[in-house]
Amino acid sequence: MESAEPEPSGSRPEEEEEDEEEDEDEEEDGALLPPEQPAAAMEDCLAKKMEITVSEAEKRTGRNAMNIQETYTAYLIETRAVESQSEGQCAPVESLWRRYSEFELLRNYLSVTYPHIVVPPLPEKRADFVWHKLSADNMDPDFVERRRIGLENFLLRVASHPVLCQDKIFYSFLTQEGGWKEMVNETGFQLKADSRLKALNATFRVKNPDKRFTELKHYSDELQSVISHLLRVRARVADRLYGVYKVHGNYGRVFSEWSAIEKEMGDGLQSAGHHMDVYAASIDDILEEEEHYADQLKEYLFYAEALRAVCRKHELMQYDLEMAAQDLTSKKQQCEELATGTVRTFSLKGMTSKLFGQETPEQREAKIKVLEEQIQEGEEQLKSKNLEGRDFVKSAWADIERFKEQKNHDLKEALISYAVMQISMCKKGIQVWTNAKECFSKM
Repeated sequence: MESAEPEPSGSRPEEEEEDEEEDEDEEEDGALLPPEQPAAAMEDCLAKKMEITVSEAEKRTGRNAMNIQETYTAYLIETRAVESQSEGQCAPVESLWRRYSEFELLRNYLSVTYPHIVVPPLPEKRADFVWHKLSADNMDPDFVERRRIGLENFLLRVASHPVLCQDKIFYSFLTQEGGWKEMVNETGFQLKADSRLKALNATFRVKNPDKRFTELKHYSDELQSVISHLLRVRARVADRLYGVYKVHGNYGRVFSEWSAIEKEMGDGLQSAGHHMDVYAASIDDILEEEEHYADQLKEYLFYAEALRAVCRKHELMQYDLEMAAQDLTSKKQQCEELATGTVRTFSLKGMTSKLFGQETPEQREAKIKVLEEQIQEGEEQLKSKNLEGRDFVKSAWADIERFKEQKNHDLKEALISYAVMQISMCKKGIQVWTNAKECFSKM
């Protein structure tokens, strides 16, 4: 972590200097090189040991914490051990139901407990970036189905993460139906959550932010902006495409009416009209398939906020480090002033001493002793915060690199699949008009 001179010059412990010498191998041109993730970590991830699926969604009615009746959707999580299957045995399937709010609680816990990790996002709670025919109702069956797929993807992302997959609370979420919320609350993770006001304060008051995290924050803002715009464009295209396809249904109606008054041309017109009807109806399946690609883009729209969360945590740590350094400098200055009897800066305390007389030597010695103890404590605290900051940067940057590889792979595959789908759609349209042409030729 780059800091604003957090350690007073001339008073750095020898251990700190040794730590820096050891870290020189990890730094190149001022940038920390992320440690390689051991292959064993991926082999031990939960996704390799357990099959995890969110197999179905069910609409339910119940009462909330305020005893108000509500309608909600519950999701069935099914898990099966992989080891027993490899041994030729049929492993039993364990299942339990979870609400979306429980998924939210799990993710909040993971975000607070692992601040250096880009925690996978949840699918949207309510539909956004929808085109006109798509329902924005969170109880709509099509939307619930897409959200079910998104929740399963979230669990698989966490289960595949080399660090998150080892969390006991996450394992309990998958396997223990009763008492899970109590286990989460007992961790006290809410108390560790930083307030938004503190985060905002740190953003504006950090004197020397780490340029890498500043650039990452700007990148996450731009990524979110670009994907948002892409989704809006896609929604407008879907609207227009839907209209174009459905208008082709008018060809079918007109050709059918025309065929009724023609004897020799009737069969050809009727067949061509049938092809037009099929073409018009095909847009529903096409746009439904498109929604799955849109959901893949939305995942990375929400990933942008997860990136910003890591940056905010870094800002908070840097802010605390700078405040600790500032407080230590102030205490050293006070101690020096008491020891020499000179006041370098104006203070109400110094003015009071001039008006009402100086302190006795005994009082001054006592204050110097207290300050020296506070200075020693402050130096230890500053050293601890420096080490904590280094560990955070090293761990965070390793996970950010892992995320970048995942993002590049996923978005590349999604965009290629989307292009292939569009090519296939155009080929089907060409085939429809080719069939219509043959019908016209036979008249």
